[in-house]
Amino acid sequence: MEKQLFTNEIILSWLQYFAENTPVDLEQIKMMDITKRNKNLIPTVESHKAVLAFMEAGDPEIFYHMWNAGLGDCEVWYNEGSEPTGEIKHDKVSDMINRGINESAGMLVVNPNARNTYKLGLDSLNFRQGSSRRMGSEIRSVILSKMHISHEDTVCVINGESIALEAAFMASEGTVIAVEYNQKERDAMEDNIGYFDLRNVTVIDHVDEEALKDMPVPSVAFLVASASMEQEIECLLKLNPLINIVVYTLDFVVAGNMCSLLERYGIKEAEVIQIAVSKLGPKNAFDLQPAPWIISGKAETKNI
Repeated sequence: MEKQLFTNEIILSWLQYFAENTPVDLEQIKMMDITKRNKNLIPTVESHKAVLAFMEAGDPEIFYHMWNAGLGDCEVWYNEGSEPTGEIKHDKVSDMINRGINESAGMLVVNPNARNTYKLGLDSLNFRQGSSRRMGSEIRSVILSKMHISHEDTVCVINGESIALEAAFMASEGTVIAVEYNQKERDAMEDNIGYFDLRNVTVIDHVDEEALKDMPVPSVAFLVASASMEQEIECLLKLNPLINIVVYTLDFVVAGNMCSLLERYGIKEAEVIQIAVSKLGPKNAFDLQPAPWIISGKAETKNI
């Protein structure tokens, strides 16, 4: 069994230290042990007024990533050692971007602009490169709302880079399995993972039971329709017959056949919608974006 760096006793000692040395109301604090599981600090800070994060030494860019995510005004309370004793300091994230985590310790991050929930639909320009920029934020927002992702879900995203990235923010204490068949898209995915400092994303290059055997069982799946889609759906339903499935396609024929395909696997009440988005261009003319069909459903009983 792996040794736990931050035991209950150590966590309580840090909590007591910050209670005695900061004006923060402990009722507002969200605690997270980043060393224990692949948890994302940035979306947690975005949605909580105060986060007590337990960090391991050796993260040289954590404050740069926070500043890059628009959290420069957050205040960090910390000390210089690995024990909850001694002088406490506090600085804005924007003044700490050249610092790293040199000691395994707790730090308290206070965000005066915290939101209670994650905001769906990041602007496509926020992403670094690759297919993540091709899907409009409005369409992505609808897809994510159909996925019903909770913060501890395991999400499998197949050929949907921007969906995988946003799912990682929403499932901040869960896992995202990003499947990218193309090497160029996998490289772009890894680039975005580093850019957003996402710690809960695993990138793989295909879908089968062997590739997924050591992964948590997905509770939600998003697929871009392809020639291998039926094999992917069958594999996912074998792992979890009650998985929530969302499919994206621009092909009318594929959309028309999806209900009968999903019904064969026990998903009898699949919903099919089409999304059309127009944006006013610089010459007062509306530019019509691609209008995909979104198919979503979930089996009510185990049929696989």
